[in-house]
Amino acid sequence: MEAEIIVVGAGAAGLLAARTLAEAGKRVLVLEARNRPGGRIYTFTDAGFSGLVEGGAEFLHGSVPLTRSLLEAAGKTSFPTTGTTYQVIQGELHESEDFIQEAPQLLEQLHALPHDMPLADFLAEYFPDEHYAPLREQVTRFAEGYDAADAQRASSFALRDELSGGGFDDSPHPEGTYATVINRLVEATQAAGGELHLGAVVQEINWQPRHVEVRTIDGRCFRAQQAVLTLPLGILQTTPDSPSHIRIEPELPEHRAAAASLGYGAVIKVLLEFETAFWEQGSAQLTRPMPELSFLFSDAPFPTWWSQLPDTRPLLTGWLAGPTATQLREVSEEQLLVQALDSLAGLLGTTPAFLRSQLQAHRIINWAADPYALGAYAYTTVGASAARATLAAPVADTLFFAGEGVYDGAYIGTVEAALVSGADAAQRLLHKDA
Repeated sequence: MEAEIIVVGAGAAGLLAARTLAEAGKRVLVLEARNRPGGRIYTFTDAGFSGLVEGGAEFLHGSVPLTRSLLEAAGKTSFPTTGTTYQVIQGELHESEDFIQEAPQLLEQLHALPHDMPLADFLAEYFPDEHYAPLREQVTRFAEGYDAADAQRASSFALRDELSGGGFDDSPHPEGTYATVINRLVEATQAAGGELHLGAVVQEINWQPRHVEVRTIDGRCFRAQQAVLTLPLGILQTTPDSPSHIRIEPELPEHRAAAASLGYGAVIKVLLEFETAFWEQGSAQLTRPMPELSFLFSDAPFPTWWSQLPDTRPLLTGWLAGPTATQLREVSEEQLLVQALDSLAGLLGTTPAFLRSQLQAHRIINWAADPYALGAYAYTTVGASAARATLAAPVADTLFFAGEGVYDGAYIGTVEAALVSGADAAQRLLHKDA
């Protein structure tokens, strides 16, 4: 099958690029390994849930103008989270909006830092005393839990910029879920003549200037003059012995090396829908109620939980990210459910047995174990800007790279990053082709 342009990946970046190119009059084929579009945006209603559930991206982080414009074009907006934020640290429950208790002192030292360095090294060098142990723990917990980062590799300057730019601001939900954005991009791409092929698991990309052949594991071959590759960083970072590896011939060693130097974090998301929002009030079965629970942060093995407020559906989402999530890549879903229920039970002052008696539906999304993602989203390492520039560089006016891992800007690791990178790749291709 032939086209002018092949887009590999029907996530946010691939679909935005495909729509842009198709509306510019290009014949576009989009190849997606999954049986659905969206990539790490994953909205579903199965497994017994009473309504739409987000298994992947869920919030709007920051002003995100491109994401909001797509929502507005579909007649949608966003709604803020409401309720109370709690923390449970060393068994003590507090109402708290502060992720990091000594953030001003931390920021002062970050702004005085003469050169970038890994976050763990920064904390050890500038906050070494035992007095600062809680601060080191809080900062590391934030980097791992919010940014899905490894503190041994994460950029200190990136944390400085994140906190200075309002890294703790409210993160609203998109009205109608992220499926609204994906569905609109699919419809627009197809309306402009683009074709979407699901279940097309790419195995090999052969290229020479102005000619690309993409082969899938089922033996199909797609040909085009150019290609936009929106492969997650986890796929680009694989070695040839990995089942998820995509061979590129001739190989692109500089692009592979750039991808390897970038940060890419793991996330395990646990979705639990109960009969009622029993955590709203105490009972004989629950000794630590949390009325109007919005977010809960803790030092438990599954440390972060949130409700859907202002939606009152009795759904709690558990979140584990960073190196700990990576270590649990091969753990079974039942074992992860046990760990999540144990954590939640301890935080609420109840038992796992009680939680199971109330449980109506559950789903475990282990993004590190997903063969088409191998992780959740990018984070900034020391020297990341140069690596991203290398990774984003077009190859012989033939191969163009996009995706949230390629993006370099204020929205690292978000849907906005993916959308912007897809738009940028499409414009680079159109400009070079003009």
